[in-house]
Amino acid sequence: MCDRGILKIKEVIKYLDNKVPKPSSGLPEELFLYVSRITPLINVDLLIKDEKGRTLLAWRDDEYCGKGWHVPGGIVRFREKMEERVKKVAQIEIGSQIKINPRPIAFNQLIHRERKVRSHFISFLFLCSLPKKYVLKNKGLVAGEAGYLKWHEKYPDNMIKWHKIYKNQIDNKSFGGKS
Repeated sequence: MCDRGILKIKEVIKYLDNKVPKPSSGLPEELFLYVSRITPLINVDLLIKDEKGRTLLAWRDDEYCGKGWHVPGGIVRFREKMEERVKKVAQIEIGSQIKINPRPIAFNQLIHRERKVRSHFISFLFLCSLPKKYVLKNKGLVAGEAGYLKWHEKYPDNMIKWHKIYKNQIDNKSFGGKS
């Protein structure tokens, strides 16, 4: 690369450093999508089980995953421990504190070769449980709306395709959670 090209890249980096002084708080959407085009994203997924061995899933409807059930999850931020992200995901998606097994029970690499953005993930699955008194927090949502929560006895037919990797964990009743 010529010296002029390197200078332009340095100028862009300096500009971004000024515009995003605290990347641990998250990135602007366009910058996040760019980053997702050049590097894998690390995410945490929550396998939330109750004492009956059921799995709590949320309905999803977005341009990247489509419509279907999914295990709650989120992208780990810069300088954030995975356990911190698990707790934040639980608050954001479930509306509750959770008990976390600190060791992931699975990790997977997901690659969507036809897509340019949000196409490479390294996913860590954490086994979690909710307090016994937990009540589903659907905030006025109805079935079929993004964020709607439901307990599942077994792996549902309309799971997002990315989460087919969790079929065995969802169907496994021996993971029953206790808080």
